[in-house]
Amino acid sequence: MYISAIIPAAGSGSRMQTRENKLYIKLAGKPVLYHTLETFINNSFINKVILVLQTGQVKKFEKNVLKLLNDKKSKIQTIIGGASRKDSVFNGIKAAPDETDYIIIHDGVRPLITNDILNKVIGALEIEEAVTTGVKVKDTIKIKDHNNYVVKTVNRDNLISIQTPQAFNYDLIKEAHQTNIFDKNITDDAYLIELMNKKVKIIIGSYDNIKITTPIDIALAENILKSRSK
Repeated sequence: MYISAIIPAAGSGSRMQTRENKLYIKLAGKPVLYHTLETFINNSFINKVILVLQTGQVKKFEKNVLKLLNDKKSKIQTIIGGASRKDSVFNGIKAAPDETDYIIIHDGVRPLITNDILNKVIGALEIEEAVTTGVKVKDTIKIKDHNNYVVKTVNRDNLISIQTPQAFNYDLIKEAHQTNIFDKNITDDAYLIELMNKKVKIIIGSYDNIKITTPIDIALAENILKSRSK
């Protein structure tokens, strides 16, 4: 089983409201992207980590992150992303080594991914062709109309908030991206599999596996890391 992981890290991060790219904001003294990559390169089941960066970001990555990683950093291959997240992931799929059997896709700005969750996703690939992680929705969910009046309240028992990592049979995810090549707005790779009428298995993830999107997320992530170190 040869597994290639794709880490999309080519987004602009405009909601962070800072001139610093959120991938390089310090979290427990090290860049956000460092924490993400550390888990992946140290996982013994993952053979290659394909990091998808913006044009002009490779040298910054090498200076600020790569030098901090251990001797397994040779697993990492950097490539340039596309105009959308979907394009960037597809670039990663096409860059995967020929021997790749499975692809794992994980957001570069989800630095609190644990090896335990990663291994559960990898284990599921022994049976499933497509796997995603997610957590049960905590809040009450309502559907509104265009005037912001409640239409109905949704039963949340079967609702899942989707996260990454997601994992796929290589040929399946490549076909899914090729089939939907003109739809640039898709941000969930598992949805591409759904469009093919294929099943996607859900692995229960963790509420700690947050996506760094706004300044408050950095503070929350710091607290999570401190609680883990106790």
